[in-house]
Amino acid sequence: MNSPDAKPVTIEVNATTRVSGLLNSAPESKACFVVAHGAGAGMQHPFMAKLAADLGGRGVATLRYQFPYMEKHGRRPDPPALCHATVRAAVDAARALLPSMPLFAGGKSFGGRMTSQAQAANPLPEVRGLAFLGFPLHPPKQPSDSRAAHLLKVRVPMLFLQGARDLYAEPELLNPLITVLADRATLVLLPDADHSFHVPARSRFTNSQVNDDMINALAGWIGAVARR
Repeated sequence: MNSPDAKPVTIEVNATTRVSGLLNSAPESKACFVVAHGAGAGMQHPFMAKLAADLGGRGVATLRYQFPYMEKHGRRPDPPALCHATVRAAVDAARALLPSMPLFAGGKSFGGRMTSQAQAANPLPEVRGLAFLGFPLHPPKQPSDSRAAHLLKVRVPMLFLQGARDLYAEPELLNPLITVLADRATLVLLPDADHSFHVPARSRFTNSQVNDDMINALAGWIGAVARR
């Protein structure tokens, strides 16, 4: 599932590794979100395609891209160093494709964590802020905040879009993290939503409502940070 407006791009990670990307941009776009996929589904997953289409309708361009293992149809994620290099290459590609546009980076779950690690290790050039769509603070039923330590090194604004029922981010660990990050962090909790932003059948909310709330929060935050 891809938007008919998506433009295929090739991203050179290093001398031997290239990955695919999809650029959605329009003349009225006011910022670009460089967005990485989750661990188990690539950039063409319906969630990623809908995200690009919905953000495009709110004036935000997107560059989706593959990690090398997903490009090869593998299941095991690449070592972190290669993931970080891929994030950096994707940001560089966005800068080259949209040189005058404010840049943001992040991703769904694993993709967001790899982006934040890359930013913590060495700030991504010209990236104004990071947005996480379900930050995986810990594996399900294994509460820990060890995955959050690197976030203390991130100096740009961060947006955490989290389902209130996300088993990858228990509130007793997530809330103190947001407090420690202080003004750098914005937390948006989506009622009844899980890690995939789905709600149970008994919920008074719908998946569509949750998606709209997520897009509104993300586009609004990007616009506000871009204007600073």
